[in-house]
Amino acid sequence: MGSFQKTNIHIISVLVENKAGVLSRVTGLISRRGFNIESLAVGPTEDPDISRMTIVVDADDAAFEQITKQLNKLVSVYKITRQTSGVDIVRELMLVKVSVLPEVRSQVIEIADIFRAKIIDVGKDSVTIEATGDENKLAGLENLLRPYGIREIIRTGKIAMPRSGAF
Repeated sequence: MGSFQKTNIHIISVLVENKAGVLSRVTGLISRRGFNIESLAVGPTEDPDISRMTIVVDADDAAFEQITKQLNKLVSVYKITRQTSGVDIVRELMLVKVSVLPEVRSQVIEIADIFRAKIIDVGKDSVTIEATGDENKLAGLENLLRPYGIREIIRTGKIAMPRSGAF
């Protein structure tokens, strides 16, 4: 996944009609222009008729401008907002299953605690940890858990929201 610090990474929030086919039209428009969607999170908003798509795309500024102009032409798109790293809250969710022997289980739990992560499942030889945060926090947690033996990692796409008072 791309880093938010890369100059060509753009996060956009797109409010769209919450109905079948809209996701396909939006992602198709972006991919037809040869751009990779690095991350995509979609869900309903406070209004059940509207969904918010948070899209992370790697494109230079001119190409990004073209993408947003084309998205604005879609009937099912209500609003497009470019998210900015210094003004917005950007988060991801990560689930990570770690191999643990009984003698090191407490060390893995302590690492999770340091990152304010939650242990959500405990097995005979593994624990599953839930963590939320920015990309750097999740990468730091992953790096510390790797020596114990990561069995599986699942990450959501980025979601973003303006901070209070940043309107």
